[in-house]
Amino acid sequence: MKISGNIQKMHTALEPQVQYQLPMGDQLIDMNALLGQNLRFSFSGQIHCIACGRRTNKSFNQGHCYPCFQKLASCDRCIMSPELCHYQEGSCREPEWGEQFCFQDHYVYLANSSGVKVGITRGTQIPTRWMDQGAVQALPIFKVKDRLTSGKIEVIIKQHVTDKTSWQRMLKGEPDKVDLAAKRDELIALCRNELNILQKEIGEDAMELLDAAEAININFPVNEYPIKVKSFNFDKTPRIEGRLMGIKGQYLILDTGVLNMRKFAGYELELETAL
Repeated sequence: MKISGNIQKMHTALEPQVQYQLPMGDQLIDMNALLGQNLRFSFSGQIHCIACGRRTNKSFNQGHCYPCFQKLASCDRCIMSPELCHYQEGSCREPEWGEQFCFQDHYVYLANSSGVKVGITRGTQIPTRWMDQGAVQALPIFKVKDRLTSGKIEVIIKQHVTDKTSWQRMLKGEPDKVDLAAKRDELIALCRNELNILQKEIGEDAMELLDAAEAININFPVNEYPIKVKSFNFDKTPRIEGRLMGIKGQYLILDTGVLNMRKFAGYELELETAL
């Protein structure tokens, strides 16, 4: 098989084992079916912005040209740090986009990827967000009405637990299972005073504790984890090949190294199989 085209981040489906499809050009490639096969990716040198489609010499923020990176609300700093939302100040890059994406139900959650972390996501991104992070367990703990509020809760909770995933550790194996409900209760107790202050500030109906929610378990298609994690970069190595040993998060795990496919969204690649 030989296929070429600009890629996007892999699509995921939560089944007993996560199912992956790689968008390449106008095709969706079943990546689970390629487990155990030798693959070769070749980068043509062309990158097209995933937002406007124009050709760009360099990718910003996982697939954008520089003008889109500068002007799109989805590339603003408040996307990574939602507590910095500046919509109310009248300085949102795209107010209509903000109204559509930021003023909808958001969830604060705990996930176990490289250990327990706190995070936030839109309701429409559950469970995609957790699969993209390589989390083997996840539990929503708060439901709120907007992105800013979820960010404020995350800031309070991350005083006691990280908000980052160590991608190297995540790719080295499965983390120890954790009782996420017990961890939720522990964190709520530690943060009770600050959470109560926030609830009074935003109103009783703007923040709901999901104390009856149940954790979900996620099983990734990995035949073998690497002992050492070596990351490939198409900008430095335009041809990458190896046997596909697993898929986790947005990473392909080859026997020669790992590839973060989301990082290279917009890159024009050729994929060869059955080498």
